[in-house]
Amino acid sequence: MKRALITGITGQDGSYLAELLLAKGYEVHGLVRRSSTLNRGRIDHLTHDPLIYERTLFLHYGDLGDSSSLNVLMRELQPDEVYNLAAQSHVRVSFDTPEYTTDVTAIGTIRMLEALRHNCPQARFYQASSSEMFGKVVESPQRESTPFYPRSPYGVAKVFGHWVTVNYRESHNLFACSGILFNHESPRRGENFVTRKISRSAAQIKLGLRDRLPLGNLDARRDWGFAPEYVEAMWMMLQQDEPSDYVIATGETHSIREFLEEAFGYLNLDWRDYVDVDPRFYRPAEVELLVGDASKARRELGWEAKTRFRSLVRLMVDADLAELQANPGPATVNAY
Repeated sequence: MKRALITGITGQDGSYLAELLLAKGYEVHGLVRRSSTLNRGRIDHLTHDPLIYERTLFLHYGDLGDSSSLNVLMRELQPDEVYNLAAQSHVRVSFDTPEYTTDVTAIGTIRMLEALRHNCPQARFYQASSSEMFGKVVESPQRESTPFYPRSPYGVAKVFGHWVTVNYRESHNLFACSGILFNHESPRRGENFVTRKISRSAAQIKLGLRDRLPLGNLDARRDWGFAPEYVEAMWMMLQQDEPSDYVIATGETHSIREFLEEAFGYLNLDWRDYVDVDPRFYRPAEVELLVGDASKARRELGWEAKTRFRSLVRLMVDADLAELQANPGPATVNAY
């Protein structure tokens, strides 16, 4: 039985990755931060199953800001694979908390690599890089060789994490890979991310639970894929004979306006009747266009995106409709 450690296991990607690895027969360990309230909704179905939680899934308190907890965990677990998914991952929030974002997203990566290097150098390491590293793009589509031009503290921090992973691979002979994942969504996406904000608000408006949706730049274009497919690419990277870095993307780009049209139109609503453009939701420096070239992943990993834009939007809307019909709850609080 292989043993894997996932940081960020309670997030969207971490929860899907945990499911994938458990299905493949792994013993899965997750790093969680201690808080006064539990934030484990995405993995509740796993922790409430005694056959899983008592035998093959284990959670450990720790933090990417605390080297001692990382060293102890690596030394005691001796994992075969380590997936570093934890981060302050909201781009707009990174402008408000640049120091914290840098500490967790950038320096946290080097803390993980140091703990791995000194305690279990045989482990294979996956670093969650991001298309936000390309920022003000210098070519389209973006591929592994495209120069980075980050436009946010989050993007800058991810560039650091990406290059330090390359450095440890080349300097210390670690099996360390970076997946440059373009936007990937699902019903488990956080409600303060624009795609989930749209899908949930459209469902709430359809059910009469809210009447307005404030948003920022509607013209920004992104390459949106389905998160469960993207975590499979993470696993594939660590099964290769040699470590390398891969762009993971659909190769299609769509605007936020198009996302609105698809989500609201699916419910027979006209988004223009409900959406307000609010300057508070603009970023200080915008990223206007991201679209990835995943030909290397297709060629070397045998991976390609299967869920396309329309299907992705509709499955998110369907999930939010079903959840709200079962438990309407209060309207989502608007956050940047």
